[in-house]
Amino acid sequence: MRRGFYDLARGGGAPIAVEALKRIGELYAIEADIRGRPAVERQATRAARSRPLVEALFSWLELQLARLPGSSPTAEAIRYALNHRNGLVRFLDDGRIEAGTNTVERAIRAICLSRKNALFASGDDGGARWAAIASLVETCKINRVDPQRYFTDLLIRLVNGWPNNRIDELMPWCWAETETAPSTGRP
Repeated sequence: MRRGFYDLARGGGAPIAVEALKRIGELYAIEADIRGRPAVERQATRAARSRPLVEALFSWLELQLARLPGSSPTAEAIRYALNHRNGLVRFLDDGRIEAGTNTVERAIRAICLSRKNALFASGDDGGARWAAIASLVETCKINRVDPQRYFTDLLIRLVNGWPNNRIDELMPWCWAETETAPSTGRP
């Protein structure tokens, strides 16, 4: 939702978009105050501080939409917000949900950037193999495992005869680098 107003405000001459960004910024300021706190506390703060701002924002957007020509870019941005209201306000009732998508967007940026490369992976099943590798890399990151060290150790262990019935032990969430494994490759 924010992106539509941001693009309009960046071009200049869109006071409604500027005001919408200001209001959204107030919500982000509250989120900055409660980031990292327990979900129950986040939900309580959102109920007290964010909910009134969100309700005022959507009421204001409805008023602005009635004043604008239907085909204007600002009207389109407002309609997008109003049409997605149910999803946009879910964070108010669940402290586990982030108010914005920045965290998710940062996490998938590398995947999106490598999408073109996946198209040219060899063979008919190249895309599936590329997806498996990308999933393992991201799983390493989630589990705070260095992907390069993980794959180096993984390949050494596999080449040196790691038993198929113990393959689950090599998944990133189970993997623990030992001093002897990378150099000898013994299971």
